[in-house]
Amino acid sequence: MATRKSDYSESSIRVLKGLEPVKQRPGMYTRTESPLHIIQEVIDNASDEALGGYCKHIEVTLNTDGSVSIEDDGRGIPVGLHPEEKVPTVEIVFTRLHAGGKFDKGSGGAYAFSGGLHGVGVSVTNALSSKLEITVWRKDDKGQGVHTLQFANGDVTQKLKSRVAGKDDKKSGTRVTVWPNAKYFDSPQIPLGELQRLLRSKAVLLPGVKVSLTHAKTGDTQSWLYEQGLRGYLNESLSQSGGGNLLIPFFEGEQYASADADGFAEGEGAAWVVAWTEEGNVVRESYVNLIPTPAGGTHESGLREGLFGAVKSFVELHSLLPKGVKLLPEDVFARTSFVLSAKVLDPQFQGQIKEKLNSRDAVRLVAGYSRGALELWLNQHVDYGRKLAELVIRQAQSRLKSAQKVEKRKSSGVAVLPGKLTDCESTDITRNEIFLVEGDSAGGSAKMGRDKEFQAILPLRGKVLNAWETERDRLFANNEIHDIAVAIGVDPHSKNDNPDLSNLRYGRICILSDADVDGSHIQVLLLTLFFRHFPKLIERGHIHIARPPLYRVDAPARGKKPAQKIYALDSGELEAVEDKLRKDGVKDGAWNIARFKGLGEMSADQLWETTMNPDTRRLLPVALGELDMKASEQRFTMLMGKGEAAARRAWLEEHGNEVEADI
Repeated sequence: MATRKSDYSESSIRVLKGLEPVKQRPGMYTRTESPLHIIQEVIDNASDEALGGYCKHIEVTLNTDGSVSIEDDGRGIPVGLHPEEKVPTVEIVFTRLHAGGKFDKGSGGAYAFSGGLHGVGVSVTNALSSKLEITVWRKDDKGQGVHTLQFANGDVTQKLKSRVAGKDDKKSGTRVTVWPNAKYFDSPQIPLGELQRLLRSKAVLLPGVKVSLTHAKTGDTQSWLYEQGLRGYLNESLSQSGGGNLLIPFFEGEQYASADADGFAEGEGAAWVVAWTEEGNVVRESYVNLIPTPAGGTHESGLREGLFGAVKSFVELHSLLPKGVKLLPEDVFARTSFVLSAKVLDPQFQGQIKEKLNSRDAVRLVAGYSRGALELWLNQHVDYGRKLAELVIRQAQSRLKSAQKVEKRKSSGVAVLPGKLTDCESTDITRNEIFLVEGDSAGGSAKMGRDKEFQAILPLRGKVLNAWETERDRLFANNEIHDIAVAIGVDPHSKNDNPDLSNLRYGRICILSDADVDGSHIQVLLLTLFFRHFPKLIERGHIHIARPPLYRVDAPARGKKPAQKIYALDSGELEAVEDKLRKDGVKDGAWNIARFKGLGEMSADQLWETTMNPDTRRLLPVALGELDMKASEQRFTMLMGKGEAAARRAWLEEHGNEVEADI
């Protein structure tokens, strides 16, 4: 039976307008397990008013009809016509992606510090709600006014109505009532425990601001008002979670950049409270501009780096480290509980739901401030410092014992390692990683930029042999493949074999090649080698692809933000960076774009910061994905087989329109 060819013409291209992208792919913009995150977007806006010092009470009400109301006593969302769009500003905030006060970071901006760069926020809430109502109390040139606006499924159903405030309405603030649309969520119910934790954390991070949750059905109200802030919160959380007794008193502090700070905007910095316990559960919570970051990110990495640097310095200063023991960051961090609240002018998050901070500068920001403060504190409290040092050294000794047990099992039959391999110092394969680097030039930068404690470098000359049709006993005739196999400590095998992986020397094997077509070709050749002759390494998650940037954007200083270097993986990210710079008020042409021709052009510091530093890089794990093993083999045969030219041509003709050409 003949199959009908699908028509592919100009009319096949559909442009999604307004809030349609959110309705089509809600999971790209929010968590879809429940409506909690779209409610959080509204709560975050109220919190930003409080963070700016304009709001003292945030009240959330669970209404009897299933809707949720969020009211604050802030300034009230502006309701006048937007100077450029000629539409009421409050309507734009709730109907346009990438619109809001958070982009105005310059001097006098509405929100110097706010929850993120994405700017989708409450417009996503509106898109995924069957109904949404807004009431704004605001004073302007015409006096005190009350303004209302209604939406259904993201569209305006009642245009902005305004009236003069009566006796009972002489206040300022915003109330948003949301009816989440159940069809977009796995469950229409908002998890009460998570909502309570969220509201409590807002109160903790906003000392002096009252946060309330009212159940309209029962009339019950819970309120949180913290004067102790982070310390009281961590103490309470440790008690509730079964944390052990404190080894030393809480280490707490905060520091923010002054107007003349080098490399940071005025006001950027962090507040923290840290506890060490010898047993029990640890508590770790972090926030950026009041946004919870349950997946952590670069601000947590900065705290980890700062604490490690301070403890290591104290141990060395007082000659406390036993012979043969080397401290690692995890030794200091293993028994650490903390609450961290960072303030970052331009926070960049991983994904739209803001669970993980990606801003590279945050590592240096938090590390610098926390390390200096802890060094000073430890040297002022030497007895406590010695107690902490004992705990950390015990952790290191325990780690070394575990590593020695593994080493004894794999000590026999060690092959002579390749001469061009620059190995790492550690023998802990759960931490070790090797970079297979394209070219000697890039290999040199990688050697200088790496962390020699746990990162090894193996430079590869030219393109590796296409090993798809190479017999296993002929593999080692190729020097590059021989060196790879010996370096990683695993013999070639097939999918049905049960290879001995006890001699595996690195937990991560990272392919590092140029961010261009040639680099992609080298990736394909190495992936072909691993899929055909080392399939168990892919199956067990050991193979990764490093993602170096293709572009560097040198952005000028803007408002409170100093000049900075921003890296983009590809042209799509470059476009997003430029779009954001324009939204930040930078004129076209004021920034410079440099395109890296190859890894060899990058300095050791640049390669480390963008591609090798575990805290700031983007490493892509390799997995089988949707295709099963048989289908994957068929695809590889078609792409890499010597007698498959006709099949490749047909495949390219069918999928050629999907390519992103690097011209």
